[in-house]
Amino acid sequence: MLLAAAVCPHPPLLVPQLTGASVQQPSNGPAAAVAALRETALAAVRDLLAVGDEAGTDLDVVVVGTGPTPGSAAPDAVGSLAGYGADVTVALTRGEPGTAAPSLPLSVTVGVWLLREAGYPGPVRARVVTEHATPAECADLGARIAAFPTPTVLLVMGDGSASRDEKAPGALDPRAVPFDTAVADALAAVDTAALGALDPALARELLAAGRAPWQILAGAVEADGRPWKGELRSTDAPYGVGYLVASWSPV
Repeated sequence: MLLAAAVCPHPPLLVPQLTGASVQQPSNGPAAAVAALRETALAAVRDLLAVGDEAGTDLDVVVVGTGPTPGSAAPDAVGSLAGYGADVTVALTRGEPGTAAPSLPLSVTVGVWLLREAGYPGPVRARVVTEHATPAECADLGARIAAFPTPTVLLVMGDGSASRDEKAPGALDPRAVPFDTAVADALAAVDTAALGALDPALARELLAAGRAPWQILAGAVEADGRPWKGELRSTDAPYGVGYLVASWSPV
């Protein structure tokens, strides 16, 4: 049974070791926005985990994100941010990461990092989809997650468009802000139909990695059948990339 869901972005800069956190930073600007985004994302994850505490039961914690190879990650899989310049390794299993070669994509790696930073020590399940997953495939996966018999919370990892200004990774695209605004409105209103209708081709052109995970979330809530409420917690776009944080829960 699906208890709650949180939506978070997955820029590696959420991890302090990659931000020069020991260096004096200005009180405004992109670096400060990233620090605020980190705290907002961690607050959303803490609230997600608190649902299990309130329910008084063990949780099935599931992270979904995009990556090159679709499927369920191995229970002992690990992820690393070494390729981004940080000696940070996380594992899906309890305790310290083992010696397995890193295999988790960035989206899931950052998701697990958020869970560990939020104080969750238990096992995590990870489901990876590619950016080419169709809306129907995403909805089907979401429905299967909603059908898990154990109490489940869902951490949905995905960035918005990366084309918000001239310095963004995808350069400036006038379609980026309307795309992110539509997603933000859908997350705030728990508009599963709007999320399900997002165009995969447009999302790829805008480098919006969150499209498929958001559609998995939409499919899960539609399959759940209960009314849900949403809280949009952040819509910041430092460095020209749209980063959305939201919390969903049954009414």
